[in-house]
Amino acid sequence: MARALSEAQVARFREDGFLCPLPALAPAEARDCRRRLESFEASQGRNLGQLPGQVRAKTHLLFPWLADLVRHPSVLDAVEDLIGPDLLVYHLTMWIKEPGDDAFVSWHQDATYFGLDPADQHVTAWVALTDSDLTTGCVTAVPGSHRLGQLPHTTHRAAANLLSNGQEVEMEVDPTRVAPLLVRAGEFSLHHTHLLHSSAPNRGRDRRIGVGISYVPTHVRHLGAHRLTASLVRGQDGYGHFDPEPRPRADFDAEARAAHAEACARFFGSHGSVRTEVAGA
Repeated sequence: MARALSEAQVARFREDGFLCPLPALAPAEARDCRRRLESFEASQGRNLGQLPGQVRAKTHLLFPWLADLVRHPSVLDAVEDLIGPDLLVYHLTMWIKEPGDDAFVSWHQDATYFGLDPADQHVTAWVALTDSDLTTGCVTAVPGSHRLGQLPHTTHRAAANLLSNGQEVEMEVDPTRVAPLLVRAGEFSLHHTHLLHSSAPNRGRDRRIGVGISYVPTHVRHLGAHRLTASLVRGQDGYGHFDPEPRPRADFDAEARAAHAEACARFFGSHGSVRTEVAGA
C-alpha cells in the first residue's frame, strides 16, 4: 500500500510534533458537513456547545456524517503512516468558537488526562470545517515540545476555557517559539499527544469549527478503573482493550443517543489514578 505521507513529512512530524496542512475533504464536502451540523443546531434552537449531555464529545456516535468523517481515507492513511494499520477512535471533540466569543484553550498536552498506555502512540487529527487562522483562534503549538515527555499540569478553571478541567502546563511558554497550525476548511493537522498547544479566542467574523479526532493503535489500553469504549475504524482489533462503539444509523436518534450517553458516562466517569479530558484546541 502506497504511503500517504512522505518520508520527509514523517520525519517532520517526529521532529516538530505536528504536521499541517494536509488535504482531506473537498471544499464542497466541508461545506456539507457544516450544513449538516448547523441544520441540527437550528432544529435544537441552540449551538452544539450549549446542549446538555456532553454532545460535543464523542459526537461521531450521534451523526452518520461524523462517523464517516472519522473514517475518511485521507485522514486514516496519514494516521496509519504514523501509528500503524489497526486504528481506534478513542475520543472526539467538536471545537467550536463563535465569532467575538471569549472561548480559549489553555496551554496543555493531550496526554495529561487521557490515561493511555503507551501514551505516545496517541495522535490527534484536527479536521477543519471552516478556515482556522490566527484571526479565528487557530491551534498554536510549540514545535518540538513533545520531546519533553509528559509535563506537570495544574488546574485553572475559567468559564471561557474549553477544557472542562482547566488544565494548564506548569511552565512559561516562550511566545517567540510558538507556531500556528493554519488549516483551511477541508484540511487537517496531525499532532502528537505530548505536543504543547493552545488556542486564542475567535476574533474573526465567522465560526471556527474543528473536529478533534483522537486515534490510537489497537494495542493501546486505558489505565483507568473502568472499561471504556472506542470505535474500530481500520484494520483489526486483536486486543479487545475497549468495548466497541456502534455506528449511528440516523442523526440523533434514540439508539444513537443511548450509545452516546453510555460512552460519555464511562469516559467522563473514569476515576482512580487517571482523569480523562477532551483533547485538542
